[in-house]
Amino acid sequence: METSKSLFKEAQRYIPGGVNSPVRACRSVGVDPPFIDRASGSKVYDADGREYIDYIGSWGPMILGHAFPPVVGAIRQAAERGTSYGAPTRMEIEMAKRIVDAFPSIDRVRMVSSGTEAVMSAIRLARGYTKKNRIIKFEGCYHGHADSLLVKAGSGVATLGIPGSPGVPEALAELTTTVPYNDLEAVRSAIDRYGEDVACVIVEPVAGNMGVVPPAPGFLEGLREITSERGVLLIFDEVITGFRLTYGGFQDIAGIRPDLTCLGKIIGGGLPVGAFGGREDIMEQLAPLGPVYQAGTLSGNPLAMAAGIATLDSLREPGVYDELEEKTAHLCTGIESILSNRKVSHRINRVGSMFTLFFTGEDVTDFASAAQSDQEAFSDHFSKMLAGGIMVAPSPFEASFVSRAHTDEDIGTTLKAFA
Repeated sequence: METSKSLFKEAQRYIPGGVNSPVRACRSVGVDPPFIDRASGSKVYDADGREYIDYIGSWGPMILGHAFPPVVGAIRQAAERGTSYGAPTRMEIEMAKRIVDAFPSIDRVRMVSSGTEAVMSAIRLARGYTKKNRIIKFEGCYHGHADSLLVKAGSGVATLGIPGSPGVPEALAELTTTVPYNDLEAVRSAIDRYGEDVACVIVEPVAGNMGVVPPAPGFLEGLREITSERGVLLIFDEVITGFRLTYGGFQDIAGIRPDLTCLGKIIGGGLPVGAFGGREDIMEQLAPLGPVYQAGTLSGNPLAMAAGIATLDSLREPGVYDELEEKTAHLCTGIESILSNRKVSHRINRVGSMFTLFFTGEDVTDFASAAQSDQEAFSDHFSKMLAGGIMVAPSPFEASFVSRAHTDEDIGTTLKAFA
């Protein structure tokens, strides 16, 4: 019988590190990764037949739960008509309509196949539109693995302790300026220092890749003011937060309109997808209308469009986000009570249905404070959760996600694992 252990051993013969995305290897928590065989609702099942309540949710997309019947049905119907055409389809229009309707800042949107591709393309567009070269990003914010964005990134880069990456030319890294999250003065200083060569500032409006870190009051408003004053484009990376916290993006909650927005995850219903969109005058610089080239053979893939449309339509049902808020608040309040009674140093950062447990006694407001979290304590916590049938991300620098499929019983079982 195949087991996770035997599969991991075999995988290492053919795949670097045995995984197709580094954090999945679970090296930072000192265990071999469970190999997932199937999933349904709030649960995943590994090759050994073990059941886990899942708070990874494929790193965010499974907001309705795994194998959600309307999504599975939509994929099946689309697949019966063909899996890829490399040509325009009606479903691309339907997805674009939904995104434009949900985001007041987006006049035009283009579909791609991953969040990394969305961000890479948005930055190229920002540089092409402004005719400037430099970008400003924030320490601990992960925007995919494109060359310019691996400087002081979060997520798996932070988990593995990699400050940048070999293979990224110094000339490209030099064009990326990194400043602390939630620090407006650092942004002003960077723009002042580099004068007229700053094309864009890119930010996760709620950081999710150093763990969940919400924006400080006035931070996003300040970014919008500074960038508007200096002729710098503002890009919101809402790959995680888009349709996670409300029907639309966090920008709707914050009342801010960025110039460009990057999306992914939920808009594909669990299939590979990404998108970027923004103001009409900027987006019309893209080929074939303008000189900024971007293309993708599988962009707007009909299976991903079908899954995404079914997901977004389900999220428009009344009360969905209130339900997610209530469930997640109940879970986090319970964790807080248990850990406080055990006198465990901790902080829980939560925004809507995404949260992170940090093992630290200090507030977590940026990457420097997130990095002070006790990683040994997190490793022990991860092993305890796994043994108790709870699946959380194998990294202290990731978010946990609650789905609509999580039940009161699931939350009760999860809290028992903490006790």
